[in-house]
Amino acid sequence: MNIGYFTENRKAAEHPNKIAIQFESGEKWSYHDLHIRSNKYAHKLRELGVQKGDSVGLLLFNCLEYFALYFAIGKIGAIAVRINFRLTPPELDYILKDSKAKILCAHTELLKKIEPLTPHLQIEQYIAFGEDKLDWTIPGEEFEKGAEENILDINISLQDPVMLMYTSGTTGHPKGALWTHNTTFWFSTIQIMKWGFTGEEIAMTTGPLYHVGAMEDIALPVLLSGGTVIITKSGGFDISRILNVIEKEQVTDLFLFPFMIYEMLNMPNVKDYRLQSLQTIYTGGDPLMPWAIERAYELYPHVGIVQVYGLTEGQPIAACLDAADALEKSGSVGKPLPLTEIRLMNDEEQPVPIGEVGEVWIKSPGVSEGYWEKPEETAKSFSNGWCKTGDLGMYDDDGFLSIVGRKKDMIRSGGENIYAAEIEDVLYRHEAVLTASVIAIPDPKYLEAVCAVIVLKEEKKATEEELITFCQQYLAKYKVPKKVVFTDEIPRTPSGKVKKFELREMYKNRTLTTEEV
Repeated sequence: MNIGYFTENRKAAEHPNKIAIQFESGEKWSYHDLHIRSNKYAHKLRELGVQKGDSVGLLLFNCLEYFALYFAIGKIGAIAVRINFRLTPPELDYILKDSKAKILCAHTELLKKIEPLTPHLQIEQYIAFGEDKLDWTIPGEEFEKGAEENILDINISLQDPVMLMYTSGTTGHPKGALWTHNTTFWFSTIQIMKWGFTGEEIAMTTGPLYHVGAMEDIALPVLLSGGTVIITKSGGFDISRILNVIEKEQVTDLFLFPFMIYEMLNMPNVKDYRLQSLQTIYTGGDPLMPWAIERAYELYPHVGIVQVYGLTEGQPIAACLDAADALEKSGSVGKPLPLTEIRLMNDEEQPVPIGEVGEVWIKSPGVSEGYWEKPEETAKSFSNGWCKTGDLGMYDDDGFLSIVGRKKDMIRSGGENIYAAEIEDVLYRHEAVLTASVIAIPDPKYLEAVCAVIVLKEEKKATEEELITFCQQYLAKYKVPKKVVFTDEIPRTPSGKVKKFELREMYKNRTLTTEEV
């Protein structure tokens, strides 16, 4: 049993001519096409010496070949290392060495970033996809030429590893979250149980395929159900292009990150697009602002907005806020998915009462096995099937979960625990604030002080004093920012999460003076 069997292999036999994957409004592969291509890749990887348990790097822009390669790696019992193509050469060097990648499949444009690193890497072969030719690589078209199409007979257990996904790094150095075939299968099954996918779906994913939000979220369960998945090209995101594809291809299910939804709702001609086929928009990363939910339902009352919460190692969708609760429970991440348990624990690892803040612990068959070759880090974050997320949450009386911040984002000032998310929520109410991120800076008296890092909206103005005064209307004195700094851009991960550790590093010298205290 392997990931390929659960998706294209079985569906190729049942519905060989049905479209499995499509590139925007362009090239399409049937389930039969995908099955044959992945088999060919699997045989070629074996010819190149890839054995069960070996790591194979995928450094690719979004493409149909990504799915075939991923399934091929799973079919031979190897481990796919899905790598963020936006990383710098030093970051790529770390991941390729840490994962012990034996083969690297990459687009030629990205291999040019790798070339200076090659003398120091353990990689044996480079497979190049794309039009440019590099004399030190094997061209992708040759990689599949003449390969056998039959299924390889390799003994693979559901407990065998299939994928390494390096964490986005909101808290520092990335770690490889290890997924097994079992993790992948159960996470897809949990989504099918929750949303009832039938195989009639045409689902569109707008993120990069190296990210769980673009493949494991929605896409793989739709394939497992026999539906069609449409992927978008990498880079140059344009919401009007996405809406045109929805119209043309009659998309039913769509995954958009919050910033994409805001861009869509702010389009002057958004009403011109006919989106009758669209049934559900899934989104995650940050809660949607209330105005966006109201505007979306005003424009498209037939479309449900589902907000999801999770993380790579702790199940990418562990909880969701259903469309029916989107307005009444705005700001919440909803309730746990089927087969998923979420507890809130204090520092003594005891459950906290309703209405109190605790660390989010997640347990389900879709939780990662731990971190690649990092037993100490694994022991810190995983215990008896539970993933200790580092997120801070609170349940309300109705059983809805809200995320109030990161454990490391908690600011300790004068003996009080201050949660960054609470202050950020207030700052977002100010008409001039586009983005707000709250961090701790050193305080000579109270250990830490609250500092707000702000990006203002275009043509809007605000001063430090104005924002501090604004916060004083809504927050206890000890929670009000002592410092406000303005910037043009806040560093984010590819999934849109703020890199708080970078902000703390950037502003660590903004220490309050004794006069300011």
